[in-house]
Amino acid sequence: MNTQMPFVDLHAQYQTIKEEIDFVISDVIQKSLFVRGPYVDKFEQMFAEAMERKHCVSCANGTDSLYIAMVALGVNPGDEVLAPAHSWISTTETISQAGGKVVFCDTDKDTFTIDPKSIEEKITSNTVGIIPVHLYGQPADMDAIMAIAKKHNLWVLEDCAQAHLARYRGKLVGTFGDVASFSFYPGKNLGAMGDAGAVITNDQALAEKMAMFARHGGLQKGSHEIEGINSRLDGIQAAILSVKLPHLLKWTELRQAKALRYSECLSEIKGIKTPYVAAEREHVWHLYVIQHERRDALKDFLAHRGIAAVINYPVALPFLPAYRRYGHQVEEFPNAHFAQSRILSLPIYPEMSDEHVQHVAAVVGQFAYSH
Repeated sequence: MNTQMPFVDLHAQYQTIKEEIDFVISDVIQKSLFVRGPYVDKFEQMFAEAMERKHCVSCANGTDSLYIAMVALGVNPGDEVLAPAHSWISTTETISQAGGKVVFCDTDKDTFTIDPKSIEEKITSNTVGIIPVHLYGQPADMDAIMAIAKKHNLWVLEDCAQAHLARYRGKLVGTFGDVASFSFYPGKNLGAMGDAGAVITNDQALAEKMAMFARHGGLQKGSHEIEGINSRLDGIQAAILSVKLPHLLKWTELRQAKALRYSECLSEIKGIKTPYVAAEREHVWHLYVIQHERRDALKDFLAHRGIAAVINYPVALPFLPAYRRYGHQVEEFPNAHFAQSRILSLPIYPEMSDEHVQHVAAVVGQFAYSH
C-alpha cells in the first residue's frame, strides 16, 4: 500500500468522472461560453433545486458570496454583525468590507460552531444580523439561532462553505436563514477546478439585489441601476460544477463512511478526542478534526511518515493581527482559544480507501503510545 497520504486527492476524483468533465470543458471552449451563458444558468437552476431554494445567484468565489449577501441585506456603517470566533477569515473580513463592525462570539466547545448563549450576550441596539458558520461540515444550532434572530429582529446569513448537504433536524443547512453562502473552492465537498461561489435564498427581491450587485449593478448589459462589482461564475467552472453536483450525495455518503471508520479506529487511543456530532445534526465531514494536547508534535509525527494533516485554524479570529484593533483578550473566548492549540484535521476525501483510513489511525496510535 502507498503510505503517502495527501490531505485531499483532487486528481482521484477527476479520474472517476474524467469523460464527463473533459466533454463539458471542450464544449465551453468550442462555443466560447466563457462568461455566464447556458452552463451558468443550468448550474444556478440545478443548485437551487438541490438546496431546496427558489433562487441561486452564482459568483466568482465563496468570499464574494458573503460580501454580496451582506450588501444586499443593507449593512450600513456602524451596524454590528455577530460571527463565530472560530472560522476562516472570509466570514468576518466581508463584514468589514460591507461597512459593518465584526462582533465575535465564542464557540461551542464540542461542535466548534457559534454558541447561542454568546450570541445573546453580544446583542446590542446596533446589532443587525448573525452569521452562523456550519464549520467543518457540522450544522450550527439553528433552532436556537433562529429563535434569537426572531426575538431581536435580526437577519441570518448562513455560511455553508463547508457544509454542502448537511442537515439540521432533517432540514438542509442554508434553508433556515434569509440567505446562505456557499464556496466551491476546489477542495470543498462540491468543488470547482478554480474559484467559484453562490448564494441561495427564497426572497426574490433579495436575489435580484444580489445578482445586480454582482454584475456591475445591472441585470442587462449596459444598464446599471446601482454601482456594483464584477463577481461572475465563469462558464468552465459552471460546467464542471454541473457535472459534479449529481455525484455530491454519493460523495457525501462516502465521506460519512470514512469519518465513521476513523472514529471507530481512533476512539480508544489515549489522548485523542474524536469529533463530536450533536444530536439531530447530519455532519458532511468537509474536515475530520481530532484534538490532542500535543497537536504540533502529532502533526510533525504524521508528516515524517508521509501523512499530510492540516490545522484549521491555528489562530482564532479575534486574536489575529487583522483584528488587533478590537483589543480582544483570551478570556473573552475560552472555547475558541482552547481549541486553537489542540485541533488537527486528518486526511479525508471520498476516494480514500479503508486501508488508508486504518493506516492514518494506526500512525496516530503509534504517536499516542510512544509519547
